[in-house]
Amino acid sequence: MSAGDKPLKMVTCPGCETKVFIPGDLPPLTSVPCSKCGHSIMMPMRLQQFELRSKIASGGMGTVYRAWDLTLERLVAVKLMKRDLQDDPAALESFYREARACASLNHTNIIHIYTFEEAEGERFLVMELADRSSLDDRIEKNHRLPELDVLDIGIKIAGALDLALRHNLLHRDIKPGNILFDADNEPKLVDFGLAQSAEKDGQADEGTWGTPYYVAPEKIRRDPETFLSDMYSLGGTLYHAITGHTPFEAPTVEELVIAHVQTPLVPPNEVVLEITQPTSDALVKVMAKDPAERYLSYDEFIMALEAARTQLLLRDRHSPPGSGRGAKGKTSWWRR
Repeated sequence: MSAGDKPLKMVTCPGCETKVFIPGDLPPLTSVPCSKCGHSIMMPMRLQQFELRSKIASGGMGTVYRAWDLTLERLVAVKLMKRDLQDDPAALESFYREARACASLNHTNIIHIYTFEEAEGERFLVMELADRSSLDDRIEKNHRLPELDVLDIGIKIAGALDLALRHNLLHRDIKPGNILFDADNEPKLVDFGLAQSAEKDGQADEGTWGTPYYVAPEKIRRDPETFLSDMYSLGGTLYHAITGHTPFEAPTVEELVIAHVQTPLVPPNEVVLEITQPTSDALVKVMAKDPAERYLSYDEFIMALEAARTQLLLRDRHSPPGSGRGAKGKTSWWRR
């Protein structure tokens, strides 16, 4: 067979949405550039009734693909576990933990798990599709988000964590990368791979801390972990989104984690001067070093964020045109 006679397969480019031909003998999941726009195009792979069509993201446990459910005719996400981890008991437990945790929770702002399958030597999760970027992507692209958007995200994710707590679950890895957005711009909490029971007899966990930029001080001190640790990490995530800076910055991981324990938090409205006082106060309180000084329930935290949202809307309603209120406000000198 000559080069010109090689089989071709027609696929839709996820970048420009043009139908193009790619070599039909490419191995499944292999990518080539689109001939129209240069975006990566993947050779589809069939797993049971799911056709994996393009890669969304990769992580330590596996890769997430945008897929088409041929039976129900809907778009889904398929998280394919790395093959080299499939014989690792700890990795398998984490994968199962994520599946069970999400499947037990029914909340608009928690990613829905449809099924957990094993086929053709692959283990994979099938879940709700949320492929309109992560909060981490949005911070990187825009530097920081408008205050109203951050408050809305905080209210919704706090509600999701409250539901998880009522089901006796701690998430334990709240960070911007674990908040995704769907086609309706709804935030979705993902990755329950580190989740554990909220009732562990008050014992400290000697395992992983999660992400050091947002880790609660009591976890670093190896004190007992509670829902207030997740609350602190959510506060740190919102702080990053609203200021464009992580709560603490240091040249090494060791200095960074020590800062969570010892360094006073700079209030958000001293980093970005136009952040309203109620919003700044809520984030300072939720990131108190002593868990007892934080909000004592998610309801209290949500009420504080909702009150801050109301004050912000009233302020902006009465601000004169051209006053400069918005996402691109002045930044305090100390962060420059």
